[in-house]
Amino acid sequence: MQYISTRGGMQPLPYCETLLEGLAPDGGLAVPEVMPTVDGETLERWRALTYPQLATEVLGLFATDIPREDLARMTAAAYEPFPGAVVPLRELDGGLTLVGLSEGPTLAFKDMAMQFLGQVVEYALERKGSVLNILGATSGDTGSAAEHALRGKDRISVFMLSPQGRMSTFQRAQMFSLDDENIHNIAVDGVFDDCQNLVKKLAGDLDFKRTQHLGAVNSINLARITAQVVYYFWAWLRATDAGGWTEVSFTVPSGNFGNILSGFFAKEMGLPIRRLVLAANENNVLDEFFRTGVYRPRSAAQTLATSSPSMDISKASNLERFIFELVGRDAARVVQVWSDLDTQGYFDFTADLTRFVDEFGIVSGTSTHADRLATIRSVYETSGEVIDPHTADGVKVAREYLEPGVPMLVLETAKPEKFAETIHEAIGVELDYAADLREMLEAPQHVTEMADDEAALRAFIEEHALR
Repeated sequence: MQYISTRGGMQPLPYCETLLEGLAPDGGLAVPEVMPTVDGETLERWRALTYPQLATEVLGLFATDIPREDLARMTAAAYEPFPGAVVPLRELDGGLTLVGLSEGPTLAFKDMAMQFLGQVVEYALERKGSVLNILGATSGDTGSAAEHALRGKDRISVFMLSPQGRMSTFQRAQMFSLDDENIHNIAVDGVFDDCQNLVKKLAGDLDFKRTQHLGAVNSINLARITAQVVYYFWAWLRATDAGGWTEVSFTVPSGNFGNILSGFFAKEMGLPIRRLVLAANENNVLDEFFRTGVYRPRSAAQTLATSSPSMDISKASNLERFIFELVGRDAARVVQVWSDLDTQGYFDFTADLTRFVDEFGIVSGTSTHADRLATIRSVYETSGEVIDPHTADGVKVAREYLEPGVPMLVLETAKPEKFAETIHEAIGVELDYAADLREMLEAPQHVTEMADDEAALRAFIEEHALR
């Protein structure tokens, strides 16, 4: 299996080399040269597998340059930190099923991919005899998941940008309480999109990228996208009966389009998915695109601070991978589309609007603060489950797309403890924290505050990067 760029300017590379690159040299994103496929016989054979075993099988279709025994060792190590079931499925009210993706060390779905990424990046670096300085941006959960997966690793240093004052108290504590020498937290005076733009500028400077050994762990990273594909297969296998070919729908709270893109990959691979339901918050640029065909990112000033902060994103990095498929894998057309975006501030696919649903199965909706409070309250009253605000966005939109006879699976985003203020506002409950979480919340915080300044970030990395 080889990987190419959405913009056509990268020679095909194997999995390990691609995941160390982050952005392709031409500014595009890595995609499989040919999407692997899975048939019904294979799916049935996978029903009896544990989660690490299933991860080995699915990831083995993408990472063909890694010996199977090495891959099995890495998937086992990746999911060992999960104390119980790795991905439990729980029934909610109204025919919905919650796919539990927050059982990992940082209580968020990002652990599902990041724990594997930590294993495979270290493996690739050891094989190459190199080091990597991870430059990333987070709106909340990516940063802590990456730092907890990569802390203390000799060949890796992490520079994580986050927007000042835009994360929850819990999210900040999970990141800033770490004092490992290879972890560098940088709070940028701006919003997530400003952080993401800084990452793209430095990653787009190929000389600086090579000199400083820069890589990425944001959802553009190939290892994250492929590792997330696994839980779509896992959830389908547990929501359906053996021997059947039942279609299911998935609802995915979405900001950067990475999580739902993994579902799109799973559907393209042959998993029987009827609908991929994208749930947005008030920063609903993606919802507008899938409803109207026009993609119009908003400025930092127009990006709202909401009670589902991990989705406070107005420029979805992973959308380019979907556009690549939408235009028939025509890299020149992708380049033109992004040129239009740069020059006029939007691009228009209204002519392809019916294909979003008919061909790709993607629909969407928006949830507001009032919606998520009401959803948290209704789920708690009917099932006793407490869900976090992002998952509530998913449940609210999922209810709009329920179909008779089609199971609706909602991907959980995080544990409610990460957003205690909103939970209290919704249901009046004060959540209890375990002793280790209370200790984390009270620990000294280690963070460098920085202006939205490319030169300052360059200087900081040059001073602290691994060589």
